[in-house]
Amino acid sequence: MQSTLSAVGSTVSTESSASAISWGPIIAGAFAASTLSFVLMLLGSGLGLSMISPWAGSGASVTTFAISTAVWLVVVQWLSSGVGGYLAGRLRTKWVDVHTDEVFFRDTAHGFLAWALATLLAVGLLGSAVTSMLGSGVQAASTVVSGAAMGASAGASTTGSPATVDNATSYLVDSLFRPADASKLAAANPESDAAATAQATRILIASATAGEVSPDDKAYLSQLVAARTGLSEADAKTRVDALLAKAQDAKTKAQQAADKARKASATFALLGTLSLIIGAFIAGAAAALGGRQRDEEETAYLATR
Repeated sequence: MQSTLSAVGSTVSTESSASAISWGPIIAGAFAASTLSFVLMLLGSGLGLSMISPWAGSGASVTTFAISTAVWLVVVQWLSSGVGGYLAGRLRTKWVDVHTDEVFFRDTAHGFLAWALATLLAVGLLGSAVTSMLGSGVQAASTVVSGAAMGASAGASTTGSPATVDNATSYLVDSLFRPADASKLAAANPESDAAATAQATRILIASATAGEVSPDDKAYLSQLVAARTGLSEADAKTRVDALLAKAQDAKTKAQQAADKARKASATFALLGTLSLIIGAFIAGAAAALGGRQRDEEETAYLATR
């Protein structure tokens, strides 16, 4: 009875002193996966730049470019995960007196850990670029939803910086007070012109925030335009209506651009998540394959000696 307990105690002691994790192969596989990801990303950047062109109709469409980029990111993840997992399984030492199922589990765990470490390295190197791209979509959507104060036309092509918004608003106000006779511009009173411009700007900003121009504000704008430009009241009202229609059209285009950016960011995030999950599976399977081949080749070599 005492010898049996001694044997069990010896077995437990031997099992507890041997680690089931070989960090050397895991780190080697992770670095290999990260390096391969970097090389493939550079290759993808070169291929992507060759697809686009500043000349209309001579390059790939935006949809084609976006789909190609997403597919390439998936390919990069899968190839790098497979190589890193295979090296993690192939480079580990042979586990002696370990059941076959346990060997398979350890190899799979080594591949998963190599994938996890490589992913953390990639996040550290590429995380800022991914965050910037996702943030641009969120910022574009929030700019339109918050009512960008007549900067909606700029939001369709930029991130809606304050300088761009002010410039867009000033341009619309200038077009509103453009005299019918250009010679009258030099004779305009600077003080009254500045006051009229300030009032019109505040009306347009408040209207953009509210989503519509009230009848009183529209009538007052028409009076300001008629007084400052020499147009008739009917022509001034027509100019105001044309400007408001132009602003609404610009806002609609900005909303469409923001919605496209939001959808692109969401699609990229979902596809990236799916790719990472499949990459983890590939890394584990590749590590199990590499470990099995390592044990089989060692067994075959020892049999020939």
